[in-house]
Amino acid sequence: MPALFPIFRPARRRFDDLSAQEVLSLAILAEEEDERIYAAYAANLNEKFPASAAMFDAMAAEENEHRRLLLDLYVRKFGSTIIPIRREHVEGFYTRRPLWLVKSLPLERARADAADMERQAEAFYRLAASRSTDVETRKLLGDLAAAEATHERKATALHEGLSKGDEGQAETEHAKRQFVLTWVQPGLAGLMDGSVSTLAPIFATAFATQNPWTTFLIGLSASIGAGISMGFTEAAHDDGKLSGRGAPWKRGLASGVMTAVGGLGHALPYLIPHFWTATAIALCVVFVELWVIVWIQNRYMETPIGRAMFQIILGGMLVLATGILIGGA
Repeated sequence: MPALFPIFRPARRRFDDLSAQEVLSLAILAEEEDERIYAAYAANLNEKFPASAAMFDAMAAEENEHRRLLLDLYVRKFGSTIIPIRREHVEGFYTRRPLWLVKSLPLERARADAADMERQAEAFYRLAASRSTDVETRKLLGDLAAAEATHERKATALHEGLSKGDEGQAETEHAKRQFVLTWVQPGLAGLMDGSVSTLAPIFATAFATQNPWTTFLIGLSASIGAGISMGFTEAAHDDGKLSGRGAPWKRGLASGVMTAVGGLGHALPYLIPHFWTATAIALCVVFVELWVIVWIQNRYMETPIGRAMFQIILGGMLVLATGILIGGA
């Protein structure tokens, strides 16, 4: 039943309300979009992960073949004008990431997304085939559903095969190393700087004034200021082209955010108006922060746990003691 007023009409069409022509148009445009996504994956991964790029190139070619079959059927049934209907026009229809975001996805995410895309496409073709009363259309849609199911298994198998094979292991190791260089290393440096370097000024202020609000303001300004400084320093000193450490803005973001987080961790407790309660909680937070740094160093940087504990916990305790002694003098 049509809505009484345009304002009450749904923003999207229900799939059950689509005509056979609209379903075929939707399938054609969906295949074109999937082809572009797989091609973007391949182009993004080709330099560093050629085996995975070849997989996505093959999948893009298969989507192009599906598009060709659908176009041939559409022309025979409805002529040469395709109805401009897209996924976002249909209620409940599966969506895809924007192409600009697809181009920046990491290797493991791209591989996993390929299997999800094929699974969603299979579900669409099975539903469309079940609604079709035309024998030729029903047959093609059913065949495409079966093909997408095969592609999903193939994508999963290729993913697992690449992960287990020598070339795949090399790609996985490279991706892990890139993650560490781009995110973990600058983030860890920022967390260490924010957690350790702000201990002295925050606790010196705390014990000198015994005023939680003043201590919080000092901690807030020190943390945010250090975060901005570390972020810009990390982004400016290396463009990543020769070092291979990744985009400067990513490293700067990781370093800046983690620096601020490291300082804010033991500054936020001073929002509590009772000085000794706030200080006790802040000291507990410091202990947790230092152990998190030790864990990250051991987990990602492969620093022996004993050395990491000696460097971080002993150094942090010395800085903390310095701030308390100076503030209490």
